[in-house]
Amino acid sequence: MPYPPALEHSLRAELGLDGTGRLLDVGCGPGSLTHLLAPLFDEAVGVDASAAMIAEANAHAAPNERFVLLRAEDLPAALGTFRVVTLAQSFHWMDQASVAPILFGMLEPGGALVHVGATTHEGDGDVPRAEIHALLRRYLGDWPPGRDDERENLEAVGFEGPVEIDVPRDETFCRSEDDVVASVYSLSFASPERFGDRREEFERKLRALLGGRTFTERPRGIGLLVYRRPL
Repeated sequence: MPYPPALEHSLRAELGLDGTGRLLDVGCGPGSLTHLLAPLFDEAVGVDASAAMIAEANAHAAPNERFVLLRAEDLPAALGTFRVVTLAQSFHWMDQASVAPILFGMLEPGGALVHVGATTHEGDGDVPRAEIHALLRRYLGDWPPGRDDERENLEAVGFEGPVEIDVPRDETFCRSEDDVVASVYSLSFASPERFGDRREEFERKLRALLGGRTFTERPRGIGLLVYRRPL
């Protein structure tokens, strides 16, 4: 499900964004957040380790956006410095202890790192998420790494803050069977490549579980943690 316009409005107000400077979106996926925030900057750069995600992001890129196939651990990759860095549902997949100081060094003095906590792939509604999670565990085992140490890893390298911002949501989305299947594959943990030669078998069972129905989901609120690099 898309990020809401309220997220853009919240960051513009908190950071005084005025169409200048550069944005770096790390672990950008298909560019959902990059596209939303790009109008607030001169240039927006998204990086992701998935070639398929980068291709999808590029298919909808604005003139001031560019997307780079790159692991976060391989930054800075001569990309320069930035006014704002965003980590949207991605930091827990990275080697946080090595990535955090890299991002600190890529920010301009006084620049902001924004950690976006959300679950845009799923919400509250009648999609049988518990059954889907059980099916995923049968094929892929344990769930992704925990996120408890994200704040500590950012604060350890010198970031100040964070300022906490809650972005409420008040929407309901209709979700087709294809939408729900796509929401499952949108997870790094459950990307199609993770299933190997069992992907078609998994998808048959997933679609049998969904039964061609239409569902509704109400997305949950989004939590922003805004850190600053000291001047």
